[in-house]
Order: sequence, then structure tokens, then C-alpha cells
Amino acid sequence: MLLAHLLADATVPSIDQFTNLSMAGLMGAMWLWERRTSRQREQQIDESHARIMGDRVQLDQLLDVVRQNTEAMTRLAAMLPARKEA
Repeated sequence: MLLAHLLADATVPSIDQFTNLSMAGLMGAMWLWERRTSRQREQQIDESHARIMGDRVQLDQLLDVVRQNTEAMTRLAAMLPARKEA
């Protein structure tokens, strides 16, 4: 049933075009369907990779800001007891 829906999809040649070819036509339709889905999956993987790499840059920037804030707070905390004593 799923194969029939996929073969009837507008982007895949219809099964009417393959009826004269019998099994070879069916194999051709399956190959075309597999190529289309592989191309879509490859595009999804590429988009996901680009998003992950973009997130990684943002995460590195966030970690740098947190590290700088921690250093600043540590310096501030070290200065406070010195001021109380003075």
C-alpha cells in the first residue's frame, strides 16, 4: 500500500508509465523513489549539520562570556574583604 502511494506521488513518474515494462518498470520506479528519498535525507543531514555548527559557535561564545564573568566576580570577591579591612 505504501509503495502504491509513493508511486502515485506527483514527483515520481506515475505507475501508468511503467505498466508496459512490467517488473523492470517497477524496479525503475523503486530506484527513482529511493534516489528521491536519499536526496531529501541528504539535504536534511546537511541542514542539521549547518545548524549544529552554528549552535556550536554560539555555545563557544556563551562559554567565553560565562568564563569572563566568573573571573570578574572572583576578582571582585577578592577585593571586597580587602576593602572591609581597610
